[in-house]
Amino acid sequence: MGDKKAEKSAWEIALEQFNIAADKLNLDAGLRDVLSHCKRELTVNFPVKMDDGSVKVFTGYRVQHNLARGPAKGGIRYRDDVTLDEVKALAMWMTWKCAVVGIPYGGGKGGVIVDPKPLSQREMENLTRRYATEISVLIGPERDIPAPDVNTDEQTMAWIMDTISMHRGYTVPAVITGKPIALGGSLGRKEATARGVQYTIIQAAKQLGLDLKGATVVVQGYGNAGSIAARLMSELDCKIIAVSDSQGGAYNPKGIDPVAIANHKKATTTVVGFPGTGKITNKELLELPCDILIPAALEKAITKENAPRIKPKIIAEAANGPTTPEADEILYANNVLVIPDILCNAGGVTVSYFEWVQDLQNFFWTEDEVRAKLKMIMDASYAAVQEMAAKHKIHMRTAANMLAVSRVAEATRLRGIYP
Repeated sequence: MGDKKAEKSAWEIALEQFNIAADKLNLDAGLRDVLSHCKRELTVNFPVKMDDGSVKVFTGYRVQHNLARGPAKGGIRYRDDVTLDEVKALAMWMTWKCAVVGIPYGGGKGGVIVDPKPLSQREMENLTRRYATEISVLIGPERDIPAPDVNTDEQTMAWIMDTISMHRGYTVPAVITGKPIALGGSLGRKEATARGVQYTIIQAAKQLGLDLKGATVVVQGYGNAGSIAARLMSELDCKIIAVSDSQGGAYNPKGIDPVAIANHKKATTTVVGFPGTGKITNKELLELPCDILIPAALEKAITKENAPRIKPKIIAEAANGPTTPEADEILYANNVLVIPDILCNAGGVTVSYFEWVQDLQNFFWTEDEVRAKLKMIMDASYAAVQEMAAKHKIHMRTAANMLAVSRVAEATRLRGIYP
């Protein structure tokens, strides 16, 4: 048990990554102080009427890290182990993520401590609408725009949009992104995170001179981002050899059909037991020999303990915070190219930004336009981070953080301190 206690929290990891970048930038002490705190941390405890007539109190959070570059942006997750610490870290990462791809947002994040699996659709709706009401003091199209995250989806977003609209007395589609198309959602939003992962992998492969045709891919986490990333990589003629979810993994060195296994998961709730595959644990999966590893599950999957045995050519972080700072150093020493989360999975927030822009002007783009604009932003951002890494002889995460922190620090400095 002692070991568990010593484990760093997500917030400590986020601060450590920030401080590494701040040191390299020789960041002014005052600015460093401002950026190492979250601007607002809201905790709400709210009652929900359950189907059996009982009332249960749930706890939720909404955190805004920094608003110097624009309104807060960040998802809402439903998990029974959500902590304020984790939400703060995710909000900070969102600030850097928006800055690294140059979109005019600050970072925010939300969460409710709940295991959604046993809840009925009605209970989910009651909980979502009440949580939205509690955080309505903070959110709005010009202030803070939430989005889906772990265990939330476009239906959740539709309920939030409707709840806020009922409060205002008119429809406010731009209060939230990741909505259904019928309610002002953007084409291309559902696959945006995975599409961004694919675009950055293409750039990384170019950098390394790696031929993607026949390259082997391992995907940890088979939710929205992981399953779509697997499909997009197989469209580039890569070979998916292993995938996993929270219940375990499936492995076949000859290759796995990413769409067929996604259908198997839909039917059975897990990728485990897909015909023609062997069972593998999540721990073993990360250490499989492969060209490209895509961690698309939760934080802290790659640590100093397992990093020495993880040796793909490219790690593309579709998840937020899957690699600890100690693991980063080990991977860098072993010549593993890590595409950091704030760059790799920024496709989601970029198309969220497109959705918000489309909602505000009530003018919608085609899917081809969305993709072309996303590719332009992801390619330019990758090039900027790569240039920073080469210039300072550092790994891509510190380079991405330096780029992001310098942009946020500049905006904060120019705005000054009120009053």
